[in-house]
Amino acid sequence: MKALVIEAPFQAKIKDIPYPVPGPGEVTIAVRNIGICGTDIHIYRGEFISPYPIVPGHEFSGVIHSVGEGVEDFTEGDRVSADPSLFCGSCPYCKTGKGNQCARWGALGNTVDGSMAEYVRVPAANVVKIPDSMSFAEAAFIEPMACVVHAMNRLQVKAGDTAILFGAGAMGQQLIQTLAHSGVSELVVVDVSPAKLEMALKRGATRCILSEEAEIAADRLHHPQGYDIVVDATGIPAVIELALTFMGKGAKYLQFGVTPKDAEIKVDPFQLYNKDWTLLGSMAINNTFLPAYQWIQSGRIDVKPLISREISLEETIAFLQGPRDPGEFKVQIKI
Repeated sequence: MKALVIEAPFQAKIKDIPYPVPGPGEVTIAVRNIGICGTDIHIYRGEFISPYPIVPGHEFSGVIHSVGEGVEDFTEGDRVSADPSLFCGSCPYCKTGKGNQCARWGALGNTVDGSMAEYVRVPAANVVKIPDSMSFAEAAFIEPMACVVHAMNRLQVKAGDTAILFGAGAMGQQLIQTLAHSGVSELVVVDVSPAKLEMALKRGATRCILSEEAEIAADRLHHPQGYDIVVDATGIPAVIELALTFMGKGAKYLQFGVTPKDAEIKVDPFQLYNKDWTLLGSMAINNTFLPAYQWIQSGRIDVKPLISREISLEETIAFLQGPRDPGEFKVQIKI
């Protein structure tokens, strides 16, 4: 079968690799749509924990192509998506509800071959059927939305909280909708793209700030006490340091954007102590795939406008190599 293989940092090829035959308790999915995630770009650049060679891709949808021994809930032709998480289930973290911190953590497209291929093998327990009313493009958003659900479970928004979010890309737009539904009274969004800020206003932002020095200074005058919630969805260290300066007293900070693994930032420890700050991380998914599916399936979170374009598997190499378009949301691969 045809697959995109990252052989080493900055080295990707389209190759023929063996068909992934499903073992007991597994299914093989004929892939239809794959979302390109920032993590995939980090893997291509050698900035993540992935081994090489690897087939990336963990946001996907498709059709059951073959079924392994002992699988009873799925048949060939079922339309599906799948949680890419590979938790061991037996370590102390898994046994205490922290599977995303599994001592032997793995994930499709991160530690084992993923979905940027014609076929991908998945544990049947991870698979969710999707209705005919849900497109394959929408279903490929369940995984990123599951990351948002985990982030919200970590953040524990209180009704009436004020919030500011940095980064209005595809993930930021899902966070915007979720925060708006979760009861924040004010939701300010910061980005470099006017088009993304326009989208943010349509999705629940109450005010937007173009990321320029003058606009940032104006917001400090408008909101000198800071915010109850500060979220970074960029993964850019300089932006993270800026975001931390918007923390109000008793504020919570959520690091959602993925940074390079060797990135560093400065934090003022006196402010952390004196203002009762809470600093939170949000790593991937933690048994949140089904709630994410339900949120998208119900229409409460609208992901369709976030698909900027579809490209082929062959075109993906140039996309990984090239500069990012600041006005683009989610690019998906269509098999």
